[in-house]
Amino acid sequence: MQLTESQKQYWSKNVRMTGFLLAIWFLVTYVVGFSARELNFNFFGWPFSFWVGAQGALVVYVLIIAYYAHYMNNLDKEYGCAEEEED
Repeated sequence: MQLTESQKQYWSKNVRMTGFLLAIWFLVTYVVGFSARELNFNFFGWPFSFWVGAQGALVVYVLIIAYYAHYMNNLDKEYGCAEEEED
């Protein structure tokens, strides 16, 4: 089955955004989490590294998911493949 040019563009934008968001996920999970041990000050009574690892990463993950859902809804509308809302 041959893909149309529109389908190729849609897939290309989807893959590019997914790769970008996975890079952010990697940075937050491994780079920030690993280097957070060196942040030796208290933040609300806990070491800041705890907040980065336990709370900050989760906030970033939720933001990544929300942004991806928003981006894909807009992309679906742009290429005419959005799901129709029922009343």
